[in-house]
Amino acid sequence: MSNKFNWAILGCGNIANDFAREMNKMGGRVYSVANRTYEKAFTFAEMYNIEKVYENIDDLFTDKNVDIVYIATPHNKHIDYIIKALENNKNVLCEKAITLNSDELNKAVKLAQKNNLILAEAMTIYNMPLYAELEKIINSGDLGEFRLAQVNFGSFKEYDMTNRFFNMDLAGGALLDIGVYALSLVRMFMKTENTEIQSQVKFAPTGADEQSSIIIKNNKGQMASVTLSLHAKQPKRATICYDNAYIEIFEYPRADKATITYTNDNHTEEIIVGRLEDALCYEIANMENAVANGKNAMRLDYTIDVMNIMTALRNDWNMKYPEEK
Repeated sequence: MSNKFNWAILGCGNIANDFAREMNKMGGRVYSVANRTYEKAFTFAEMYNIEKVYENIDDLFTDKNVDIVYIATPHNKHIDYIIKALENNKNVLCEKAITLNSDELNKAVKLAQKNNLILAEAMTIYNMPLYAELEKIINSGDLGEFRLAQVNFGSFKEYDMTNRFFNMDLAGGALLDIGVYALSLVRMFMKTENTEIQSQVKFAPTGADEQSSIIIKNNKGQMASVTLSLHAKQPKRATICYDNAYIEIFEYPRADKATITYTNDNHTEEIIVGRLEDALCYEIANMENAVANGKNAMRLDYTIDVMNIMTALRNDWNMKYPEEK
């Protein structure tokens, strides 16, 4: 880890605190911070030894000392901040879901490409070393062809319609909050993007998607089923099925272990790579490498495909956020 790049953090919620803590652990440089309320940003800066706090968020984007902006605000604020950062020649790592919809993301991608900047979603799955190791095993051909994935993600949130999970004004709902993990995992293993999507959805009283079941099929006949809930706890479990074996992964958003069961004789192989505690460190290091090399190796193509799926699903559900109406 080098101190080559100055990072600015926008937003001071839980994930931003985790990010700053990991950055300090790595010896990286969080140069500045901004938040909707200056007092919260000031306290944040004191906690993590950050030298600069902006009274006005827009000052972050025009600060010539900032190299990379990490955005950790509610989903519906992402696109405005991404565009401002890119317009001012800042590279961007943005929390998931990176935007509300495909139109927003396409606009951001075009601007990043025009200005030769790195735009990436802060998706831990794409940065965990375990998945790079599994890709090597899959590419060896020993497992045969990919056939089917089953992926679950469910958490129990108190039925409070004012919190961000159910609040449409804060882009609430299971799909953008936790579904993005499940669909990102699916996209890693499916070799082409989807051609067919079917789903069922249950809405919360606010109109946010509370629970859903999703089936995806691509033009190779590969399939995936995804089950999401904000009001029913499920294990974060993925089963990835091939001709000759299946892979099981628990806690897949930050997994460091997978089990492969070979179906000819049922013998198992345990793959352990990396450390789940270092998930954000891998993300930070990969982002810095992408910026240093001027090459986006942060799986932006997968991010685009996943956003296309989520946009298609919400279109089918006729579910729109206030910004989209």
